Amino acid sequence: YQRRVHGEAKNRVCILDKLRKPRTNMSIMEYNGSGIVAMTGKNCVAIASDMRYGVQQTTIADNMHKIFPVHEHCYIGLSGLATDMLTVRNKLNFRTKLYELREDRKMKPSVYANMVSTFLYEHRFGPYFTEPVIAGLEDKYDEKTGKLVEKNAPFICAMDLLGAPVYTADFVVAGTASEQLYGCSEAFYKPNLGPDDLFETISQTLLAAVDRDCLAGWGAIVHVITADKIVTKTLKTRKD
Repeated sequence: YQRRVHGEAKNRVCILDKLRKPRTNMSIMEYNGSGIVAMTGKNCVAIASDMRYGVQQTTIADNMHKIFPVHEHCYIGLSGLATDMLTVRNKLNFRTKLYELREDRKMKPSVYANMVSTFLYEHRFGPYFTEPVIAGLEDKYDEKTGKLVEKNAPFICAMDLLGAPVYTADFVVAGTASEQLYGCSEAFYKPNLGPDDLFETISQTLLAAVDRDCLAGWGAIVHVITADKIVTKTLKTRKD
């Protein structure tokens, strides 16, 4: 009888220990949380992100920028671990300035995407835990004739932490809210939108998606890039 009682008490203690233990299967990519989306329009492109900075479920600030300018026609958004985001941003700035000094010109978004992909793959055995999204405008030329095919054509690209790129003509997403962003983007996106309509579409997509992810949200920012200007707007979101 004493053995049975002792065994039952021991089982109860084991169950309580399991309940008290924190989850250990969290991905390091989900540690800070983020949601980034980029969309193409007619001779314009938009990129947007949330503004939350948190440590797992604890929100620390609501003014963290995750999208950074490369030049007036190219922006990069970085999702993932916050410390690696800042490190990668500084290292990419260094390489971009070296290119501009050497070539005496701005880097095209497609060239910049190749540079970012190469940089991340160089560190594949000890990768930076960040997934970039690149958006910009560039002139497209025919590879055989060298003639201008399209002026100010939109370019978007997303990568994983090893630098494997995906190129598309509609939208790309990244961050902990990526699944929600995929669903909302497929529902809201239409091709050849103007700058105003593109802003409205990407804003509604981001707001609807981050409301369904507890690790993203707490404010949002949108950059719309056109040939002659960049429009940056902040959005109010739920903060509960």
